[in-house]
Amino acid sequence: MKSPSPHFSGFDHLAIAVPSTEEALKTWRDVYGFPVVCSEAVNDGTVLLTHLDMGNAHLQLVEPLTPDHPLQDWLKKNGPGLHHFCMRVDDVQHSFETLPEAGIQTAPAPHQGTVGKRALFLDKSGSQNVQVEVTGP
Repeated sequence: MKSPSPHFSGFDHLAIAVPSTEEALKTWRDVYGFPVVCSEAVNDGTVLLTHLDMGNAHLQLVEPLTPDHPLQDWLKKNGPGLHHFCMRVDDVQHSFETLPEAGIQTAPAPHQGTVGKRALFLDKSGSQNVQVEVTGP
């Protein structure tokens, strides 16, 4: 089924911020049974992204690896939990350039995702304070 939006091509993943990927895997891999697809440190080794296969989408565990990473403060305030959901796009750079024209504000720049993908956070003010990310080539 094709997405009704001209900007988004489908759902990609749910992301959970965690202080320890190894501890989180004891729940999501060992108890729930979601197999690990990939695990990769990105953005100059500041964050570890681990994808687990949920069947029709991925669950992404997001662990900050440096003491000054913004997710450290988020985890102190909120504890481990749902951080964002991510939609697929055909071209992250194109989305960065054209989403504002559609009234969807974005972060100042795209960032590195897993397995060579690019990603971009959207401004929460346009999504009822829900953090949305887009990813693609």
